[in-house]
Amino acid sequence: MKKFPLHWGIPLGCLLLSGSFATSASAASSWDGKSNVQYVIDVEPDRPDAIYHKGETVTFNIDVQDNKQPAANTSVDWVISKDGVAPFQKGTLVIQDGKGSVTGTLSEPGFLRCEVSLKQDKTTIMAPAEAATDPQEIKPSLPVPDDFDAFWAAKKKALEAIPINPKLTPVTTPPLWPNAETFDFQADCIGKPARGYYSRPKDAKPKSCPILLYVEGAGVRSAEIGVAARFAQKGFLSMDLNAHGIDNGQPKPYYDALANGELKNYKTDGRESRDTYYFVYMYLRDLRALDFLCSQPEWDGHTVILEGVSQGGAQSIAVTALDPRVTYLVCGFPGLCDLSGAVAGRIAGWPRMVPVDAQGKPDPAALETSRYVDIVNLASRVKAPSHFWIGFVDAVTPPTTTYAAYNVMGGDKHVHNDPRNGHGHDNPQFWQTAGTMIVDEAAAEQAKAKLKAQ
Repeated sequence: MKKFPLHWGIPLGCLLLSGSFATSASAASSWDGKSNVQYVIDVEPDRPDAIYHKGETVTFNIDVQDNKQPAANTSVDWVISKDGVAPFQKGTLVIQDGKGSVTGTLSEPGFLRCEVSLKQDKTTIMAPAEAATDPQEIKPSLPVPDDFDAFWAAKKKALEAIPINPKLTPVTTPPLWPNAETFDFQADCIGKPARGYYSRPKDAKPKSCPILLYVEGAGVRSAEIGVAARFAQKGFLSMDLNAHGIDNGQPKPYYDALANGELKNYKTDGRESRDTYYFVYMYLRDLRALDFLCSQPEWDGHTVILEGVSQGGAQSIAVTALDPRVTYLVCGFPGLCDLSGAVAGRIAGWPRMVPVDAQGKPDPAALETSRYVDIVNLASRVKAPSHFWIGFVDAVTPPTTTYAAYNVMGGDKHVHNDPRNGHGHDNPQFWQTAGTMIVDEAAAEQAKAKLKAQ
């Protein structure tokens, strides 16, 4: 076994490892479990929980199968990094009897990433693995700005001055949820309106329903009727809010045109100033949707649950931080975390809206803007109970960034670490678990309120 000790310095840039591969994995294996392939690579740290202390040696065990048999005399390339940024340690390893290993160390709180690849014809297959080193000691790369709270208080005050002016247009609820009635929702906001699908139980009684607001992930698309209706079927006032204030239920070419036109660069639009950056107004649309839900006579008056993943995870944390009515947060793989990571020599969170020059120096204007939408700063204002999911091999919302946010959250918080998971909200088990948590939490909150009222 070779040992390749790593001594980390400040990276010259924040480069993802994965971009150059023809095919890649979203978890610790190169195989998707479906397609017919010759080679399968699997990489795992030598501890099941993949958690280590600073300076401890991490062994990444590599397994290579050739037509479902242990590979022999097969060369693989490996790269070890600090969660995807320089310095990179690289090498080639000859696999015998299907097995091999490489090692590394990390002398600071963070994540050690190992990517193993094998060239096959004109493609390259790749499998990643990550190990955490004292992840609960990861701190935000910059402090909260002195005027952070004042900035958001002013934005909320400006929003409050605009009447909600809701418009509800009935739409057909799929037969799978017969006890729900659903509406296309629109409300006035700063800039674009808030739009989504709103669903409620048929014949719901006043002050009987908890609220669930689901906020959408990245991309340009409609909200989904089913996301709202399935929780209305369970007794919630439920909304799926699209991220952009655009029309719902339109043909695919409508969204393609927006994605290739007006919204092509939404992730960086307006980043020159905190008063123009796109995500400031996305967060405000989320708050406006919650204003509407809390104004409904069927709301029980106390239970407000936020759910989101990826970009939606960021929004769900932001709303929980900015609105004290939120009583519970379910958040997976959130984006917009530690956007200033380059300042601390670390990976920055999606969408990496702060450009860096050839020397790794961040753009000053974008860096300053990022601090007002950065989830690490908003998370520090969260007081509600929360449940958090983190995938260790997530190259979209890297675990270094998401742990920087989780560590500063207040309230009763719980984290689900998944060492083999990437940006894993496509896993049906995630949705089933999250859905059960939401229903159970709402029932517990309502039971507690009922007991208190007696």
